[in-house]
Amino acid sequence: MKINFNEIRQQLYVAVVCDALDSIGFRYQSPVLPFIDCTGMETMVGRAKTTLWVDMFHKDPSPYTMELQAVDSCQPDDIIIAAAGGSLRSGIWGELLSTAAQNSGCNGALIHGGVRDVNKMRQMEFPVFATAKIPYDSQHRQRVVDVDVEVAIGGVSICPGDIVFADADGVVVIPHHVEEEVLQLAMKKVNDENISRDAIKQGMKASAAYEKYGVL
Repeated sequence: MKINFNEIRQQLYVAVVCDALDSIGFRYQSPVLPFIDCTGMETMVGRAKTTLWVDMFHKDPSPYTMELQAVDSCQPDDIIIAAAGGSLRSGIWGELLSTAAQNSGCNGALIHGGVRDVNKMRQMEFPVFATAKIPYDSQHRQRVVDVDVEVAIGGVSICPGDIVFADADGVVVIPHHVEEEVLQLAMKKVNDENISRDAIKQGMKASAAYEKYGVL
Protein backbone atom coordinates (compact mmCIF):
# COMPACT_ATOMS: atom_id res chain seq x y z
CA MET A 1 0.00 0.00 0.00
CA LYS A 2 1.42 3.38 -1.04
CA ILE A 3 1.11 5.77 1.88
CA ASN A 4 1.16 9.57 1.67
CA PHE A 5 2.90 10.23 4.98
CA ASN A 6 2.65 13.99 4.64
CA GLU A 7 -1.13 13.67 4.40
CA ILE A 8 -1.24 11.35 7.42
CA ARG A 9 0.91 13.75 9.45
CA GLN A 10 -1.47 16.60 8.70
CA GLN A 11 -4.75 14.76 9.26
CA LEU A 12 -4.15 12.16 11.98
CA TYR A 13 -2.66 12.05 15.45
CA VAL A 14 -1.44 9.35 17.82
CA ALA A 15 -4.52 9.15 20.05
CA VAL A 16 -6.97 8.58 17.19
CA VAL A 17 -4.67 5.94 15.69
CA CYS A 18 -4.67 4.18 19.09
CA ASP A 19 -8.47 4.28 19.04
CA ALA A 20 -8.54 2.72 15.58
CA LEU A 21 -6.16 -0.03 16.71
CA ASP A 22 -8.29 -0.61 19.82
CA SER A 23 -11.35 -1.13 17.66
CA ILE A 24 -9.80 -4.13 15.88
CA GLY A 25 -8.28 -5.69 18.98
CA PHE A 26 -4.75 -4.22 18.92
CA ARG A 27 -4.88 -2.66 22.39
CA TYR A 28 -1.19 -2.45 23.31
CA GLN A 29 0.56 -0.68 20.44
CA SER A 30 1.84 2.37 22.32
CA PRO A 31 5.01 2.13 24.44
CA VAL A 32 4.18 3.83 27.74
CA LEU A 33 7.50 5.66 27.95
CA PRO A 34 8.45 9.33 28.37
CA PHE A 35 9.36 10.08 24.75
CA ILE A 36 10.01 13.76 24.19
CA ASP A 37 10.11 15.83 21.03
CA CYS A 38 13.77 16.89 21.05
CA THR A 39 13.79 19.11 17.97
CA GLY A 40 10.51 21.03 18.01
CA MET A 41 8.97 19.21 15.04
CA GLU A 42 5.92 18.03 17.06
CA THR A 43 4.85 15.18 14.75
CA MET A 44 6.67 12.31 13.07
CA VAL A 45 5.37 9.43 10.95
CA GLY A 46 6.98 6.90 8.64
CA ARG A 47 8.08 3.29 8.24
CA ALA A 48 10.31 1.63 10.81
CA LYS A 49 13.97 1.12 9.98
CA THR A 50 15.04 -0.84 13.04
CA THR A 51 18.37 -0.95 14.87
CA LEU A 52 19.16 -2.98 17.99
CA TRP A 53 21.69 -1.51 20.44
CA VAL A 54 23.66 -2.90 23.40
CA ASP A 55 25.76 -1.33 26.14
CA MET A 56 29.53 -1.88 25.99
CA PHE A 57 32.18 -1.99 28.71
CA HIS A 58 35.25 -2.63 26.57
CA LYS A 59 37.03 -0.92 23.69
CA ASP A 60 35.07 -1.27 20.46
CA PRO A 61 37.34 -2.55 17.66
CA SER A 62 35.06 -1.13 14.95
CA PRO A 63 33.01 1.75 16.37
CA TYR A 64 29.97 3.12 14.57
CA THR A 65 30.06 0.42 11.85
CA MET A 66 26.50 -0.87 11.96
CA GLU A 67 24.76 2.41 12.80
CA LEU A 68 26.42 3.97 9.74
CA GLN A 69 25.36 0.96 7.68
CA ALA A 70 21.77 1.40 8.90
CA VAL A 71 21.63 5.10 8.10
CA ASP A 72 23.24 4.66 4.69
CA SER A 73 20.64 2.02 3.75
CA CYS A 74 17.64 4.18 4.68
CA GLN A 75 14.88 4.72 2.14
CA PRO A 76 12.60 7.77 1.77
CA ASP A 77 9.89 7.92 4.48
CA ASP A 78 11.83 5.64 6.84
CA ILE A 79 12.08 6.38 10.54
CA ILE A 80 15.20 5.14 12.29
CA ILE A 81 14.22 3.11 15.35
CA ALA A 82 16.95 2.79 17.98
CA ALA A 83 15.98 0.04 20.41
CA ALA A 84 18.57 0.69 23.12
CA GLY A 85 16.60 -0.40 26.15
CA GLY A 86 16.40 3.15 27.49
CA SER A 87 20.13 3.09 28.28
CA LEU A 88 21.66 6.26 29.72
CA ARG A 89 25.26 5.34 28.94
CA SER A 90 25.56 7.77 26.01
CA GLY A 91 23.86 9.93 23.43
CA ILE A 92 23.61 7.41 20.61
CA TRP A 93 22.02 9.82 18.13
CA GLY A 94 23.15 13.32 17.16
CA GLU A 95 23.74 15.87 14.45
CA LEU A 96 25.85 13.83 12.02
CA LEU A 97 23.60 10.78 12.00
CA SER A 98 20.58 13.09 11.64
CA THR A 99 22.24 14.78 8.66
CA ALA A 100 22.92 11.44 6.97
CA ALA A 101 19.40 10.17 7.68
CA GLN A 102 17.80 13.38 6.46
CA ASN A 103 19.83 13.24 3.25
CA SER A 104 18.56 9.68 2.68
CA GLY A 105 14.96 10.90 2.91
CA CYS A 106 14.23 9.70 6.44
CA ASN A 107 11.23 11.22 8.19
CA GLY A 108 12.84 11.15 11.64
CA ALA A 109 14.31 9.04 14.43
CA LEU A 110 12.82 7.35 17.49
CA ILE A 111 15.47 6.74 20.15
CA HIS A 112 14.78 4.60 23.23
CA GLY A 113 17.77 6.10 24.97
CA GLY A 114 19.91 9.21 24.84
CA VAL A 115 20.55 11.81 22.16
CA ARG A 116 22.93 14.76 21.97
CA ASP A 117 23.63 17.77 19.69
CA VAL A 118 20.04 18.79 20.36
CA ASN A 119 20.41 22.46 19.40
CA LYS A 120 22.04 21.53 16.10
CA MET A 121 19.32 18.99 15.31
CA ARG A 122 16.70 21.65 16.04
CA GLN A 123 18.33 23.92 13.47
CA MET A 124 18.09 21.08 10.93
CA GLU A 125 14.33 20.68 11.55
CA PHE A 126 14.76 16.91 11.65
CA PRO A 127 12.21 15.14 13.88
CA VAL A 128 13.80 13.24 16.77
CA PHE A 129 11.88 11.72 19.68
CA ALA A 130 13.93 10.24 22.51
CA THR A 131 13.71 9.31 26.18
CA ALA A 132 16.83 11.17 27.37
CA LYS A 133 19.51 13.72 26.51
CA ILE A 134 23.06 12.54 27.25
CA PRO A 135 26.20 14.43 26.14
CA TYR A 136 28.54 11.39 26.11
CA ASP A 137 29.64 9.91 22.77
CA SER A 138 28.51 6.34 22.09
CA GLN A 139 32.04 5.17 21.18
CA HIS A 140 33.11 2.34 23.53
CA ARG A 141 29.80 2.76 25.40
CA GLN A 142 27.06 1.50 23.05
CA ARG A 143 26.84 0.01 19.59
CA VAL A 144 24.38 -1.44 17.08
CA VAL A 145 24.41 -5.24 16.95
CA ASP A 146 21.63 -5.83 14.41
CA VAL A 147 19.69 -3.96 11.72
CA ASP A 148 16.32 -4.59 10.07
CA VAL A 149 15.12 -7.04 12.72
CA GLU A 150 12.06 -7.12 14.97
CA VAL A 151 12.74 -5.11 18.13
CA ALA A 152 10.72 -4.22 21.22
CA ILE A 153 10.36 -0.84 22.91
CA GLY A 154 8.33 -0.58 26.09
CA GLY A 155 6.86 -4.01 25.46
CA VAL A 156 5.65 -3.09 21.96
CA SER A 157 7.10 -5.05 19.03
CA ILE A 158 8.27 -3.06 16.03
CA CYS A 159 9.00 -4.86 12.77
CA PRO A 160 10.79 -3.35 9.78
CA GLY A 161 8.21 -1.56 7.65
CA ASP A 162 5.63 -1.02 10.42
CA ILE A 163 4.22 2.50 10.55
CA VAL A 164 5.46 4.50 13.53
CA PHE A 165 3.67 7.69 14.60
CA ALA A 166 4.85 10.09 17.30
CA ASP A 167 3.47 13.37 18.61
CA ALA A 168 2.88 15.18 21.91
CA ASP A 169 0.70 12.31 23.21
CA GLY A 170 3.32 9.61 22.68
CA VAL A 171 4.17 6.91 20.16
CA VAL A 172 2.04 4.31 18.39
CA VAL A 173 3.03 1.42 16.12
CA ILE A 174 0.74 0.17 13.32
CA PRO A 175 1.62 -3.40 12.27
CA HIS A 176 2.21 -3.60 8.55
CA HIS A 177 -0.51 -6.18 7.88
CA VAL A 178 -3.32 -4.02 9.32
CA GLU A 179 -2.17 -0.57 8.24
CA GLU A 180 -4.77 0.00 5.53
CA GLU A 181 -7.69 -0.89 7.81
CA VAL A 182 -6.31 1.15 10.72
CA LEU A 183 -5.68 4.27 8.65
CA GLN A 184 -9.19 4.13 7.16
CA LEU A 185 -10.74 3.74 10.61
CA ALA A 186 -8.66 6.60 12.00
CA MET A 187 -9.65 8.90 9.15
CA LYS A 188 -13.32 8.03 9.71
CA LYS A 189 -13.06 8.76 13.42
CA VAL A 190 -11.44 12.15 12.77
CA ASN A 191 -14.35 13.01 10.49
CA ASP A 192 -16.92 11.82 13.06
CA GLU A 193 -15.16 13.78 15.81
CA ASN A 194 -15.30 16.93 13.71
CA ILE A 195 -19.06 16.52 13.24
CA SER A 196 -19.60 15.85 16.97
CA ARG A 197 -17.41 18.80 17.99
CA ASP A 198 -19.34 21.15 15.71
CA ALA A 199 -22.64 19.94 17.17
CA ILE A 200 -21.40 20.56 20.74
CA LYS A 201 -20.17 24.03 19.80
CA GLN A 202 -23.63 24.77 18.44
CA GLY A 203 -25.20 23.86 21.79
CA MET A 204 -25.78 20.11 21.78
CA LYS A 205 -25.03 18.47 25.14
CA ALA A 206 -21.98 16.19 25.16
CA SER A 207 -24.06 13.17 26.20
CA ALA A 208 -26.52 13.78 23.38
CA ALA A 209 -23.68 14.17 20.89
CA TYR A 210 -22.14 10.91 22.02
CA GLU A 211 -25.48 9.11 21.79
CA LYS A 212 -26.00 10.44 18.26
CA TYR A 213 -22.48 10.18 16.81
CA GLY A 214 -20.87 7.52 19.00
CA VAL A 215 -17.49 9.22 19.43
CA LEU A 216 -15.78 10.86 22.39
